[in-house]
Amino acid sequence: MRTLVTGATGTLGEALLSRLQSAGHDVRAASRSPPAGDGDCEWVELDLTSGDGVAAAVEDVDTVVHAATAPTGDTEAVDVAGTERLLDAAADVGVSNFVYPSIVGVDDIPYSYYDHKLAAERAVEASDVPGTILRATQFHEFLADIAGTLSKLPVWPLPTAMRLQPVAAGEVADVLVDHAVAEPRGRMPPVTGPEIHTVGDLARSYRTARGLRRPVVRLPIPTATVRAFRDGRATRPDRAVGTVTWTEWLRNEVADQSDVSDAETGPRADTI
Repeated sequence: MRTLVTGATGTLGEALLSRLQSAGHDVRAASRSPPAGDGDCEWVELDLTSGDGVAAAVEDVDTVVHAATAPTGDTEAVDVAGTERLLDAAADVGVSNFVYPSIVGVDDIPYSYYDHKLAAERAVEASDVPGTILRATQFHEFLADIAGTLSKLPVWPLPTAMRLQPVAAGEVADVLVDHAVAEPRGRMPPVTGPEIHTVGDLARSYRTARGLRRPVVRLPIPTATVRAFRDGRATRPDRAVGTVTWTEWLRNEVADQSDVSDAETGPRADTI
């Protein structure tokens, strides 16, 4: 089976590539800026906003896993119009299954990016291409990136009461690979992490794991979006199927980074 993965240089896309190959897929990886010299799979250039490379990307493809998204960019152009453009091209070549990763709460949280993810879901359901939709909660990796940006500040002002249920991207990728088959599965039960945390708890755990001393300060944000997160609309405690906790993921991530640091720099001067 030949499978196209869009957004292949992103967190989820990277997790998908090796897993699909291990499952026997002939993988075509698509990105706006594909890496040079990666011989593990076929890379193609794809721009969902302009449409450049879309037809070539889906040529001779059996299944599409559409992981490309633009949470901090032009989400309407990428997540809505880009998805519709990709679906049209997939229909033209007879793709058998269009797998779409989405987010828990997109139909219940008033946030423009979520509105566009929901519109993309509806486009998949309305398309002539048979589809599979899988919602997941926020990735550990995504939250760590945000915390890493905050770590440069002397004080961390946060909406500490917001509730999240983070999951490892690799665990979501495992489920997507199971569904990247010739037979579409429709709308699947969501995948969420094993534990629900407040943003304040997540930040303090990150601070401890990194050995930081930044104060976490509650920042009231009186918006409907934050209120929905605070009310747990981004969580699904009945679907806590992930196994890697936020604390475990942080511990492993810190250990991995320490290994890389040691390999690159050698022993610290004060240990010689």
